[in-house]
Formats: sequence, structure tokens, C-alpha cells
Amino acid sequence: MTGLVANAYPFCMQNDLAPKRVDRESTEWAARQDLAAAYRMIDRFFPTTDGIYNHLSLRLPGSSRQFLIKRHALLYREVSASNLVAVDMDADLDERAGVNRPGFVLHSGVLRARPDVQCVIHMHTVPGIAMSAHGAGLRMISQAAIRFYKRIGYHPFEGVTDNPDERERLAAALGTNHALFLRNHGIVVTGSSVREAFERTRDLMTACEIQLALEAATDNIVEVPDAVCESTVRQLELHDSGRGKADWPAWRRLMDEVAPGYAD
Repeated sequence: MTGLVANAYPFCMQNDLAPKRVDRESTEWAARQDLAAAYRMIDRFFPTTDGIYNHLSLRLPGSSRQFLIKRHALLYREVSASNLVAVDMDADLDERAGVNRPGFVLHSGVLRARPDVQCVIHMHTVPGIAMSAHGAGLRMISQAAIRFYKRIGYHPFEGVTDNPDERERLAAALGTNHALFLRNHGIVVTGSSVREAFERTRDLMTACEIQLALEAATDNIVEVPDAVCESTVRQLELHDSGRGKADWPAWRRLMDEVAPGYAD
């Protein structure tokens, strides 16, 4: 990356965009690499991301009140571990601090309200926006959808999310759920790790695509009974806490191959 020093202490950006040294052996550096890898994967698998807009964030290791997010002017494919910005979620920031104002409001609102959440992903994909405006909401017609059985909320459209007052309403709509449809806007997905948030995002996008395609093709749709949804979602959560964790190193290996710059 231009302007970065290739040594054991690469430069990273603070709120004021002044350089900060981060030890490559630190937990913060590992967290930065995970988040940067997720940005690159979102760019690869969900190409309808709105250019420099939409955001992924990660709570800064060792700090309950700071999080990492991409610099406002960067495309997802330009994000690397070094150029992520660490911001204070209790501040009042905008593009002068190097971050997108609506992104800061949304991510700070979720992370402030949910100490159990480490990573937040917000996207404007076509399937996600379409489903956010779907009056019936997400239907339990696929295994991917069942991951969100009684675990997804809905927040009415209030315009661009640049008003800090909306944070409380966003948090209330999310509640203890894993994900949130921002009506007529897009999706918000949370996780206890970058891996968990990314996998939930993949499943939510798959569920949206399946539902939209199936509803366009037929009215004769088989929905999964509640009792089966209850048992299946528990199976999926058990999977996530065990063998499912093996997929994140695999995704990192893919990024090492196709977009190695994320790790710089």
C-alpha cells in the first residue's frame, strides 16, 4: 500500500488520520487482518456493494468503546489491515475524521447497545434491499433462512442514518437478534466474530435470493414448520460453535491467493 512502511510496525490510522504503530504480533493486528479479509470477501462475493459506501466494523480488541472501520474514501478492494480507522463510538464523527457519517452512526449504535457483538456488517445488495421492503418479511423456506428463525428484526425507514438520535431506535429494533432489515434500505448483520458475521451475511443473502426467486416462480411454497425450525436453528448454532469454525481459515487462504494485499 502506498505510504505504508514495510516493517514490523505498519502504520495504521486513528480518528485524526495521524499514523499509529501496531505490532504485527498483537491481537489488534490479527483483528485488522480478519476485518480487511472480510471487506475483500464481501467485494468478491457481493459485487453490488455501493462503491465506497456500506461498511463492516469490528470492536477493537482490549477496548469496549472503540471499533475499526474502513476509511470513507476507500473501495472495499482497497481496504487493508493497515488503513482501517480506529474510532471512538462515543464521539460525534463524520468524513473529516476519515469515516462515513451514516456508517459511524449505525455501527456505533449497534456496538454501544450490544456488548456481546464484536462485528457488524451493513450492505445494500439488491436481494437485501428487496427483502427489506417485503411486507411479509423473511419466510422459513430454506435452511439459510432458518438460521434467522426468531432472530431477525425490522426497522422502519427514516432516511439516511446520519442522525445520532436514530441509534437508540436501531438498537431497539435489533434487540437480541442476529440481524436487522432496515426497511427500504438494506441489511445489518452481527456476530461475535468476523467469521460469524460473515457467515450469517452469506446465509441471509442466500435466503433472500431463494425467497425472491421462489415467490417469482410459484405460489405453491412449502414452509418449514415451527417445531422443525426450532430444532434446526439449534443445530446450526451448535455447528457454528464447533466444526463450522474451520471455514474461516479456508476463506483467509482464498484471500491470501486472490487478494493478498488485505493483510498489509
